[in-house]
Amino acid sequence: MIRLAGIDIGNDSVKLVMGGGHEPIIIPSVVSPGYERHVLQEEDSPLKALDVMVYSPKLKKRNQRYFIGMLASEDQDNVELEETDNKATSDQSLIVALTALAYASIAGSAAQAQQPGQTRDEAEYVIGTGLPVRTYARYHQQFEERLVGEHEVTFLSTPKLKGRTVRLLIRKAIISIEGAAALFNMATHDNLQVRDEELYNGCIGVCEMGALTTDFPVIKRMSIDNQFSTGEQLGLASYLDAIIRDVEDQHGYRFASRTKLVQRIRKGAYTIQRPGEGKADIRSIVDNYFGRAAQKIVDLIRKRWKKYPDIECFYVLGGGAAALKPYIHEAAEGMRLRFVEDSELQNVYGYLKLARNKMNQAEVV
Repeated sequence: MIRLAGIDIGNDSVKLVMGGGHEPIIIPSVVSPGYERHVLQEEDSPLKALDVMVYSPKLKKRNQRYFIGMLASEDQDNVELEETDNKATSDQSLIVALTALAYASIAGSAAQAQQPGQTRDEAEYVIGTGLPVRTYARYHQQFEERLVGEHEVTFLSTPKLKGRTVRLLIRKAIISIEGAAALFNMATHDNLQVRDEELYNGCIGVCEMGALTTDFPVIKRMSIDNQFSTGEQLGLASYLDAIIRDVEDQHGYRFASRTKLVQRIRKGAYTIQRPGEGKADIRSIVDNYFGRAAQKIVDLIRKRWKKYPDIECFYVLGGGAAALKPYIHEAAEGMRLRFVEDSELQNVYGYLKLARNKMNQAEVV
């Protein structure tokens, strides 16, 4: 059976949804070299300890062991993506994406209990995914070629999945543009019928802010405007890195990764334990950098809107937008910007719908 999945291979996290209405799977895009772990107590979820061997002919190192996501975010040798990285050609992005697809194919109590002692599984996929505006034209074909084909992921010390190997067969990858996919999701129902006429038939601007890039697609009647759609090599990651540096300089506390910092910010847990010196509040440091990031985003939106005043409304989306929402509201000074719930998941749901739409068209032909 061929599975249909939408996968947002983000620079901060990989988000995956399966056709059929499952909850999204989110894995931080953090990788570190794997080794034999000394496990004192097994983690209560596979996602907390993704310890895998990944084989793919598309990787420079074809058969290596890695810690992925939450497990890697604690490791001192972890690697997070930088502004010079391109997800279309990045081995790290592909490693996390393949791990997510392998996990999704055998996750859940039904799959785990299917055959006691079973060690090999096979999963066939058609996937929808996307690239930033500025890299789409040049790299989408290369990105598709890297994804399509046969890969293999073996779970090592991962709880509940220990010793399971998944042979992944990606039959087709439908590549869309970040931000535009999000708008398609908001404009349509799950059955692909029009849900919002204004979005579907209007001229809509999108600001989709991620970890390393911010995209500004302009969509007219669900078609990308080639002339006015653009993107910036700017994301939330550089501001998170600056916060991490300032916290370490001022308080001697080092966040092991951006992921660990973001987890705290999302919880509103701004109090840290200083080494041997009591506690400290880092809220002012976060406010400073997030305020600057928001002002930059608002200035860029204003610039785009002035260049193309036919834009009827501007949606601010993505993980960066979700984090900066109150700061953007303050910086916008009356400029009407639209936000949506689950902002960081709009693209991945859009990728799933666009893939389904493409497959439906193929069946008709």
